[in-house]
Amino acid sequence: MKPEEILAEALRVLRAGGTILYPTDTVWGIGCDATNPEAVAKVFSIKQRPDAKALVLLASDLDMVAKYVKEVPSIAVDLVEVNDAPMTIIYPQAVSGDPQAPGDRWHLAWNAVAADGSVGIRIPLMDWCKDLIFKLGRPLVSTSANISGEPTPPRFSDIDPAIKEAVDFVVPPSVDTQSSGKASQILKVGLRGEIEIIRK
Repeated sequence: MKPEEILAEALRVLRAGGTILYPTDTVWGIGCDATNPEAVAKVFSIKQRPDAKALVLLASDLDMVAKYVKEVPSIAVDLVEVNDAPMTIIYPQAVSGDPQAPGDRWHLAWNAVAADGSVGIRIPLMDWCKDLIFKLGRPLVSTSANISGEPTPPRFSDIDPAIKEAVDFVVPPSVDTQSSGKASQILKVGLRGEIEIIRK
């Protein structure tokens, strides 16, 4: 498949509520539309992971982040502007939907948000990911491509065949040109400028 065909197919699957296996700027991830609670539930099922555990999301830029959190602390803006390595920021107040109501593209899926209402979001450094998310028009779930409790696979060839078979679309490994194989730094920010380092 040509790069534009791969992108088009990934978008088709995501818009239809499906799941994809795709390269990010850190590791290979299992992804879905982060505003679709049914799709998010599929990701938890594929990973055999409790749905009480929070997920990391990817956004194309800070403008998209601002649509899905109640406030972007100024310290988060500063961190993103100077960042040159993969960095996930946990924001204190996500804009999420009602568990009893169907999802909509203006709210994050209730099951994509942590129990305390926070949400971890990264702006990927990989252009392919940014383009996919920008064209989707909403954040993308990005959780490592492993069964819960198993090691995170650094390369596509290390991914459990069960994961590859369970998703609706696998992005061909040839697209993976920038994945580092390493997890991102994680910082938790507060509305008053507090910063807590969760993972260096």
